[in-house]
Amino acid sequence: MGVLGVVLFAYGLRIAADDPGFFDFFGYFTNQTSSLTALVLIAVGARGAADRTVPVGLALAWAIGAACLIVVAVVYNGLVPGTGSAPPWVSAVLHLVFPLLVVVDIATAPDRPRLAWRHLWWVLPYPLAWVAVVLARGATDGWVPYGFLLPERGLASLVLHVVGILALLLLAATAVWALGRRPRRAPSS
Repeated sequence: MGVLGVVLFAYGLRIAADDPGFFDFFGYFTNQTSSLTALVLIAVGARGAADRTVPVGLALAWAIGAACLIVVAVVYNGLVPGTGSAPPWVSAVLHLVFPLLVVVDIATAPDRPRLAWRHLWWVLPYPLAWVAVVLARGATDGWVPYGFLLPERGLASLVLHVVGILALLLLAATAVWALGRRPRRAPSS
């Protein structure tokens, strides 16, 4: 819930700065992924509180969110650190703290996903759809959320960045799947 509050706070700051573009704000992969993953974690927590198992679809969404947040952390902290108009603490929460907490959650939660390797490809549709929308917007209205996706940087740069980020995503997903498949510890009595 806290992350949703941080995202909404950051959006409120945009509105206050007379820049209320909803689609621009939520066009950022960080804002989308953080919001969606927070909602998934709320659903996972609700199932756990009700002593119900996490279904495969929800476990898959949990793992995809974790993999995407690893990409958010690596890309922000490695490619575009310190950019954006949000206060530094908002950036720290969304680009470092939340991704780290989600990975720790996947690694330690007793009801963490134990997904089959054949499901790993499910990590690709959401980011690919996001890239397609961003590239379409960049070509039509010129808006892209991150400078490395600007069409004027050239096709080679664009392809290199997109392929590199997708490779990072697959590596992150492989790590998340491996964490979820580790043997569970028996509860101590």
